[in-house]
Amino acid sequence: MQSTGTMQRTGGRTAAAPVPTHCPYCALQCGMNLAPADGGTVEVSERTDFPVNRGALCGKGRTAPAVLASGARLTSPLVRSDDGALVPAGWDEALDRIARNLVRTRAEYGADALGVFGGGGLTNEKAYALGKFARVVLGTSQIDYNGRFCMSSAAAAGTRAFGLDRGLPFPLEDIPKTGCVILVGSNPAETMPPALRYFNELRENGGTLIVVDPRRTRTAEQADLHLAPRPGTDLALALGLLHLVVAEGRVDEAYVEERTAGWEEARAAAMAHWPEYVERITGVPVPELREAVRLFCAPDAAMVLTARGPEQQAKGTDTVGAWINLCLATGRAGRPRSGYGCLTGQGNGQGGREHGQKADQLPGYRKLTDPAARRHVAGVWGVDPDSLPGPGRSAYELLDALGTDVRSLLVMGSNPVVSAPRAAHVEGRLRSLDFLAVCDVVLSETAELADVVLPVTQWAEETGTTTSLEGRVLLRRRAITPPDGVRGDLEVLHGLAGRLGVEKGFPTEPEEVFEELRRASAGGPADYSGIDYGRLAEENGVFWPCPAAGAGDGPVPHPGTPRLFLDRFATADGRARFVPVAHRPSAEEPDAEYPVLLTTGRVVAQYQSGAQTRRVAELNAAAPGPFVELHPRLAARLGAAEGDPLAVVSRRGRAVAPARITTGIRPDTVFMPFHWPGEGRANTLTNPALDPTSRMPEFKVCAVRVETVPR
Repeated sequence: MQSTGTMQRTGGRTAAAPVPTHCPYCALQCGMNLAPADGGTVEVSERTDFPVNRGALCGKGRTAPAVLASGARLTSPLVRSDDGALVPAGWDEALDRIARNLVRTRAEYGADALGVFGGGGLTNEKAYALGKFARVVLGTSQIDYNGRFCMSSAAAAGTRAFGLDRGLPFPLEDIPKTGCVILVGSNPAETMPPALRYFNELRENGGTLIVVDPRRTRTAEQADLHLAPRPGTDLALALGLLHLVVAEGRVDEAYVEERTAGWEEARAAAMAHWPEYVERITGVPVPELREAVRLFCAPDAAMVLTARGPEQQAKGTDTVGAWINLCLATGRAGRPRSGYGCLTGQGNGQGGREHGQKADQLPGYRKLTDPAARRHVAGVWGVDPDSLPGPGRSAYELLDALGTDVRSLLVMGSNPVVSAPRAAHVEGRLRSLDFLAVCDVVLSETAELADVVLPVTQWAEETGTTTSLEGRVLLRRRAITPPDGVRGDLEVLHGLAGRLGVEKGFPTEPEEVFEELRRASAGGPADYSGIDYGRLAEENGVFWPCPAAGAGDGPVPHPGTPRLFLDRFATADGRARFVPVAHRPSAEEPDAEYPVLLTTGRVVAQYQSGAQTRRVAELNAAAPGPFVELHPRLAARLGAAEGDPLAVVSRRGRAVAPARITTGIRPDTVFMPFHWPGEGRANTLTNPALDPTSRMPEFKVCAVRVETVPR
């Protein structure tokens, strides 16, 4: 399945036929065609057969091959020399140095002094192999990944309510067919532009779009109703809407009786959040609250979709739970064209949390604390279940423990120097390690701190699977040969495992890894056992769960599950669970010293920590650096003009960036994008206060003061 495409004669020269594959960036995983071109470059062309983007690509996807160029990426291992510089080295030297230091750390401090930090952009095969490597080869519990910073609150709330977490329990194609969508804390016009067509088609079909966001984003500008709550108050807003649903007699009593449990407790909690009280907390006027309820309840079908806005809070699980309660009370879950969904962010954010690189999980979305799950996976791996370590620290807690409890760290596909909350502190913890190894495509800010850096393949240079925000498992195909000196992550794990005494169990071929993943996931919540590379190629992806055909089913394969919960929820009794929740303040509220709220997010031309997109000239021209977005009233109080340098100061540090003045943000709030390092690093400021259930840090709200900076 790793063909680089057939060759065709065109215009007197030989050209490679385009290879159908998927974009390396967000969780839409847009379809695209890649073809090698003259000069070692790669050409992107439309792939209209893939139903999600139907050929459309954003600027990031269109320019993705620019990072394949040798000038933009690493092509040789690097090791730290005696004088402190990173210098080129051979692969054997680099792998030997990593293995030697891991052995030394384990001998001196124990297995849990070894840490592994993965990424939501790794393929399913890599995420699976990385989790297995940590637990079987290293014997450590200390593994987590940057996806903890993205979807963990929605995952926890979805599991609590429905018994199962899949970002969207229905395909994107259902969105235009519903009657109303409440989009909470999401700006797809900039974060995943090809998805915006679904919301436009919704409105063209007579449906309505309600956007909840403290900023008037490009998405909010297209909404029928824009609710602009104070950051950190999404929980109160959802409870206020549910209060009105009850008070106005809009509860679907028959549905609640037939398909749910726990309504009375959740109802009582919501009734404590009357509209005027919610207006005082959120700043959203009561008439707008009533209009939102009217629009949501009027049609036969409706949806609530959340993203990082409500999720990246120290009460994110309860906040998402309140929005789920709204869906359940109105009968808008587990029915056609209705439901709650999470718009997953990272390219493989869904699959990345299903197959074992998360601190508390085993492949197939099994719980590491479940004895039956441990027995099943240990059987596939050929090890004693008792040898598997228990759950480890969550992502921020793992990073915070570096240099003390965790002495050596392997990072694969993540850049926490830019992306972690309280980033200056995390950078300091990384510097305090005895040993740091980083596998990456480029010399990221985290890789710059490493003792060993390994150059690994990119999406176009390797085959593997990802799982989109719809739960659609997809096949990315290799289109070109990687440069000399570059190896795949699976080859890295194979080489390290052998050096650490495990000769078998870490193949380098992705399809072989996927075949083992199928067996490990069989019978689990995220069951991939009925999926293989052939099906993925033929069917344009398969929705999980997709169990293997049983003995009584004959040769007919399971069709996959595009729509979940239509017959029952994934709980023991098949009923969805209401969870009573109540508003509580953010972990850090404004005061006299820090009177303004900071919220963070993305811009259309950059992606995540920017490690790759900041190396693309066209994207940098569109978004050259950070900025501080603020309201004219706040700017007037500061005496700041457009473009003036502003310092944003929190209890954790200081960031400086130019002012961008707009009426599209609340006067009590400033916004910074988080894609850049250096003095404009937004995550220097953010609060690592953790949700007690999901362990999600509170990226989306913290108290700051804003100061002018002399030019």
